[in-house]
Amino acid sequence: MARARHQLRRRREAVNRLDRLMQHQNQILLVHYSCESFNEPKDGRSPRVTSIAVRNLGQNQTTSFSIHQLAERGGVAITDISREYDRLEKLMLEEFYEFVRYHANYDWLHWNMRDSNYGFAAIEHRCRVLGGTPTAIPEDRRTDIAALFVDMYGTGYAPHPRLASLIGLNHISLLGFLPGEEEAAAFEAGDYVKLHQSTLRKVDVFVNVLNRAWDGTLKTKARWYEQYGTSIGGIVDVTTDHWLYKFLGFLGIAASLIALLR
Repeated sequence: MARARHQLRRRREAVNRLDRLMQHQNQILLVHYSCESFNEPKDGRSPRVTSIAVRNLGQNQTTSFSIHQLAERGGVAITDISREYDRLEKLMLEEFYEFVRYHANYDWLHWNMRDSNYGFAAIEHRCRVLGGTPTAIPEDRRTDIAALFVDMYGTGYAPHPRLASLIGLNHISLLGFLPGEEEAAAFEAGDYVKLHQSTLRKVDVFVNVLNRAWDGTLKTKARWYEQYGTSIGGIVDVTTDHWLYKFLGFLGIAASLIALLR
């Protein structure tokens, strides 16, 4: 019973957090990035960053930072990027952190960007390695969508890899989307444009699933008791969240209004 109450509390807190965030969408930035494979580091070196995309949820505008765009602006041929990579990566990260400085008080939403292997700390590390000075995004301004969904729906809401599963369950287009191993292969092949397109597409996907989670239409594999627990409070919540209950409530309100107008 204590476990069921704990799950219900986690769900309520996560739902309330999502609702608070989505009430101020102009202050929400959804961020994702692509990089060299972090499962097979070369010579002990940290994975190089290839592109970063940041979407303002309310304005529906994406700001992107990428190696190939900087190369094009600097007159570097795409075939010569590998020789100029460190210089271009440093410039890209400096531009990104300039953007961060102006948006540090925004809420930054992400998918699993939570450690020095892959995450904010990993980008900061690359910036320092290249001689730059990163601007840290405050911890209390970061929200991991993947963790938020576990709190809302339980651990069984989607098979691993969960993002790919959610895409399939909700019939979201995969156009331009590269799974992690394909992104690593694209980096090795020097296909930086394809990597950038994948980064942008993943930000689109995050916006899609986030909006569906907020309006209650996100399809998952979660059973009701995995989301709400089996306490009395959980049973009440799952009942009141059901569409039929809401529909009956609407009919009751409509009937009351009609009666008042007579």
